[in-house]
Amino acid sequence: MHHANHFYGHAHVLARYAGLGGGHPPRINGYVQHGWNIGDGLAPGHPYAERAPSLLWSEQTRRRAWSVGRRNVVVIGAPFSYLLAMRPEEPPAEEREGTIWYPFHGWEGQHVKGDHRTLIALIRDTEPGPVTVCLYWHEYRMRSVRRLYERAGFRVICHGYRGHWWKDTDPDFLDKQLTELRRHRRVASNRLTSAIFYGIAAGCEPAVYGDPMILSNEDPTFGGTARIRRQWPELHGAEVDLPTAIEIARAELGTEHRCTPAELRELLGWANLQEEEDHRDD
Repeated sequence: MHHANHFYGHAHVLARYAGLGGGHPPRINGYVQHGWNIGDGLAPGHPYAERAPSLLWSEQTRRRAWSVGRRNVVVIGAPFSYLLAMRPEEPPAEEREGTIWYPFHGWEGQHVKGDHRTLIALIRDTEPGPVTVCLYWHEYRMRSVRRLYERAGFRVICHGYRGHWWKDTDPDFLDKQLTELRRHRRVASNRLTSAIFYGIAAGCEPAVYGDPMILSNEDPTFGGTARIRRQWPELHGAEVDLPTAIEIARAELGTEHRCTPAELRELLGWANLQEEEDHRDD
């Protein structure tokens, strides 16, 4: 299994949906797109087997992959959409309140450069209710960054560790994220990212505003933040038209392409595993 298939517990979510339980997920035959992007679905710099299928979130991503010469591509929808199918929203114990805010983040290989103090001031001037700031694990471990948001009076959380090279993946990452999103009325960030689309799908009102910050050695191949703002202007601003946002999120997450458990087992190379499980049950 490509190690990126484990990121954010994606393989774990897909295995649960496919009926294979909550243990260690079987090897996936292919590369699962691990985050929303504006390219071909494959993360730049990640090694992958040339003939392995690309298991992509959306038809838009499939078309982009086709345009750069990739042919073994299949649209299955985002793993988050499978989690939503397994956890339909129930009447909330408490009314949604405030905003969950996701500052743009770095990772092991790239750091973010930007002014967090200026961003904090903008958040305080813009958000109408209490704010939860969700830092990516990379920034959450930086005490200097974390304390800036804590001292501003925000509730500061982290959904968990993404995982790397098959180690330390938090299989409940997306579950924790969905639970938090459903507590809040709004979801916001300084860049259009997976978290914004997840928030829209989970019933939040979205917003994208503020300095998008700079990622060191950012790959400009597919157009970067300038293209994102040109192509999705409807999702930028402190107030966004919700019906339009919902329509875009469904397309980008590939909600209509979500497979049945049987179809998913077949596509991921798990069909025989389910047959073996059925025989054991007999």
